[in-house]
Amino acid sequence: MRVLTLLIPFVMWVGVAKAQLPDFRDLVKDVSPSVVNISTTNAMPETVSDPRLDQMPDIFREFFGNPPGSPRSGPGQRSEPRSLGSGFIISDDGFVLTNNHVIENAEEIIVRLNDRRELVAELIGADPRSDLALLKIDATDLPAVEMAEPNSLEPGQWVLAIGSPFGFDYSVTAGIVSATGRSLPRENYVPFIQTDVAINPGNSGGPLFNLDGEVVGINSQIYTRSGGFMGLSFAIPVDMAMDVVEQLKDTGTVERGWLGVLIQEVNRNLAESFGLDKPQGALIAQVVPDGPAANSDLKAGDVVLKFNGREVYRSSDLPPLVGRVRPGKTADVEVWRDGKAIMLEIEIGQLPEDPLAARSAPSSSQIAGLAVENVSDSLKAEWDISGGVVINSITSRRAQAAGMRVGDVILQIAGREIEDVSSFRDIVEELEGRGRVPVLLVRDGNPTFVSLRL
Repeated sequence: MRVLTLLIPFVMWVGVAKAQLPDFRDLVKDVSPSVVNISTTNAMPETVSDPRLDQMPDIFREFFGNPPGSPRSGPGQRSEPRSLGSGFIISDDGFVLTNNHVIENAEEIIVRLNDRRELVAELIGADPRSDLALLKIDATDLPAVEMAEPNSLEPGQWVLAIGSPFGFDYSVTAGIVSATGRSLPRENYVPFIQTDVAINPGNSGGPLFNLDGEVVGINSQIYTRSGGFMGLSFAIPVDMAMDVVEQLKDTGTVERGWLGVLIQEVNRNLAESFGLDKPQGALIAQVVPDGPAANSDLKAGDVVLKFNGREVYRSSDLPPLVGRVRPGKTADVEVWRDGKAIMLEIEIGQLPEDPLAARSAPSSSQIAGLAVENVSDSLKAEWDISGGVVINSITSRRAQAAGMRVGDVILQIAGREIEDVSSFRDIVEELEGRGRVPVLLVRDGNPTFVSLRL
């Protein structure tokens, strides 16, 4: 009787847990017809065949490089179609969305539909920065997906992926949203959706669905050390993807907004230095000469708190927000300066192909445990700076703990410009005892802030 009493709560718990788990069967039946397989063909390199091989038995041809039954390669020959990824139909008149890396450098793109039809696709346009490509197939009355509302996705939400991992068509995997707005090292302009859905090579370009059967993202990347799934997969948000689609339809290219600044994260010490209640925002380390922000009131040392009304919690939040603004439009930017928030209006420029390339080619004293001297003219020209002092040696433990190094050039202390050794001494003596202050350095040509306790 005691055993039965113990089992009843367990059975009840199993029943409740089972009732709460989603059943994906109807969802998969509804959305699978919208998912496609993408394969490509490329021209094979011309090879020179040794005519003596043609006279050899098959076993010798295999040994010398031509497997039995294999065609003799020659000029103009194409490779066999290779299944490289997935995609999905976004309109009933034949527009298909996939990843750029799936079709990059392809001579022919083949889309295989759920009903096994294979159609040659036309490449409408591709955007390598967001890793998206828009295709068009000659077909009508196709089953198109439905798109989810922007910003409707939350961590913990169930999601489902359908694709062709390793060529296994229409494989279904499910999981939850791990995080949103992820910035990856090689791409700052895409706020990725992170999930624990099993994604492998061949899933690229396939859709990520919510439980309502709406597309919330495009599966794009995985984090792996083995070449296969390790629990971290990333998808491009559907609202950003559709913005790219509209531009590709209109012009075949994509324009992104550009602020023309270098930013860094605000840590606890920097937040204290700037008088912020907590670490937040994007700290402007440098305003790029001749960039859009150079024509505004934005300056190094400002902390961007909001961009067009959207909160900037981390520095990685800012680039995607700026990138969504059309060049030539004006943005409202809230910054923290001198202990208070102020509003600025900045006209956004167009992001160049290489934002870093858009940057211009970047007497002694001892005080506060720092031995400094004036910056040479050659270093000013090399790093595109007009003043500052270079650190020759450091004896202060506080300066070492702040991350200052020999060879750094100090440009600002607490927002005050350092012109030379004399101004450096005056400003340090004036600020002595104030506590933590932000210090703008240039290291190897790159600006960065540190927090120094005077």
